[in-house]
Amino acid sequence: MENLFIRSLYDLSHTAAATYLEQYTYPWEALAGIGEFILKLGETLSTEEYEKRGEDIWVAKSATIFPTAYIHGPAIIGPNTEVRQCAFIRGNALVGANCVVGNSTELKNVILFDCVQVPHYNYVGDSILGYKSHMGAGSITSNVKSDKTLVTVCVGNTRIETGRKKFGAMLGDFVEVGCNSVLNPGTVIGRHTNVYPLSMVRGFVPENSIYKRADAVVQKVE
Repeated sequence: MENLFIRSLYDLSHTAAATYLEQYTYPWEALAGIGEFILKLGETLSTEEYEKRGEDIWVAKSATIFPTAYIHGPAIIGPNTEVRQCAFIRGNALVGANCVVGNSTELKNVILFDCVQVPHYNYVGDSILGYKSHMGAGSITSNVKSDKTLVTVCVGNTRIETGRKKFGAMLGDFVEVGCNSVLNPGTVIGRHTNVYPLSMVRGFVPENSIYKRADAVVQKVE
């Protein structure tokens, strides 16, 4: 199952959470401790680069936070990131450098690598989004199963138990998710993969592929 490993999905040079993520094999193993990690990391940030805004909230001085955005700690907002109108950051959110958290987007218990864009009406919960990944307008992560049972990750006919009730999606580096798609609980998408608009995605989608629908996932042609 190496395709699901952190080292297979992410280039850790593009996140302030590198030392944290290196402790784990699978990315969802890191979800439980994001808040605690942010609290520790926040206390080490340079006061020349970051300022503290409220309790357990660190914002880079070069970041742009629109007046109508709401941020609840623990949270770190990286350099040159934009948090736009009516964004709702509910806590346990580590947002990297040069990111866009757009209008009416909601984040909860997430790590966003550098240059991630969630720019329009997105919900991202209990998820990790890799370097330069992008979620189209209205696309969301669904992080709790309808029957409230623990989430499994499906790879073909194999099911991997995660032990988590809340688990949204793990997007590898350079993943593109089309508008109004739903990433069901336990979705893992490999690097450089594109998801068609209006898709309903579940389980593992290999890297360098195009997801058209569950029975039509094709490899990209170089």
